[in-house]
Amino acid sequence: MSARSIIWVPGQKPKPPPKLYREQLWRCLTKGVADIAPEVAEDLRQNPDAFGLSAWNLLYYRTYRDINQDIPWINALLKKHTASARDVTEATTWGRHLTWVLYHLFDSMHWAINWIPDPDIKAAMTESDRYFENHDGVADRVRRLLKEDLRQALDLGRKVMLIGHSLGSVIAYDTLWELSHEDGYAPKIDALLTLGSPLGVKFVQKRLKGAREQGIKRYPHNIHRWFNIAAMGELRAIDRILRKDFSPMLEMGLVESIEDCAYGVFNYYRDENGLNVHRSYGYLVNSVTAGIISDWWAGRVDPAGPSKARRSTAKC
Repeated sequence: MSARSIIWVPGQKPKPPPKLYREQLWRCLTKGVADIAPEVAEDLRQNPDAFGLSAWNLLYYRTYRDINQDIPWINALLKKHTASARDVTEATTWGRHLTWVLYHLFDSMHWAINWIPDPDIKAAMTESDRYFENHDGVADRVRRLLKEDLRQALDLGRKVMLIGHSLGSVIAYDTLWELSHEDGYAPKIDALLTLGSPLGVKFVQKRLKGAREQGIKRYPHNIHRWFNIAAMGELRAIDRILRKDFSPMLEMGLVESIEDCAYGVFNYYRDENGLNVHRSYGYLVNSVTAGIISDWWAGRVDPAGPSKARRSTAKC
């Protein structure tokens, strides 16, 4: 049994049944690592139980997504090793940039949500509202589920990497805050990895656990290192640099490092609707994500600077 555990917290929308969904996430994660560190990928494959899924989506949506909708596109993704020229061009179009600018402006004017041209962004903000308003206690149940997953690993003395994608990064943050300030649970996770995270969005920051507190009460106390990745063209992560937003955590010694990989990361997942730079499968196969995971798994994460694998592909 490995002394390390990776816990995945999904983003919004219904997901496939946990066993099937976890299998596809694992395929993408190990493929990404294998492309840059085959020996680490082999070690990961020898320890499949070290990868866990905090499957909160059924609590929230009461339905599953059909995995067969994703399999052909995941298979196509796994045949690639990097973004194509077409992927890069589409991720950096002026149209996408204009949408980003509009979303950035609307971040301080939530009442203008209906003016946002991207239906996925509208839906994401609506779902965020439901989470923050805790309808029928659903957010409490979601965080309780993740707490159980974390305690199970941390109580065994394992080093834990917690990976939160999209809204999953918000759930991860809020859960860690509650463990710090409401539950009095002291163990730290070794690494927090946020992907396509809206934690830099003002609308989200005002609603986070601890947002109304001052000083050290405002932030979680149980994160050793924090890594953040935002793909080019990403519209959920309109503020790509979390280090500046959460710099008080560094100043107060609550976290050892916050490292942003915010430029030069291209998510090349495609489906029937074309390029989707936000999709979790694409984040996991990416060499930047893989570099962070493989370094951490092998025990060679250096908070003073990114690994060579990451330095060559993104500004981290």
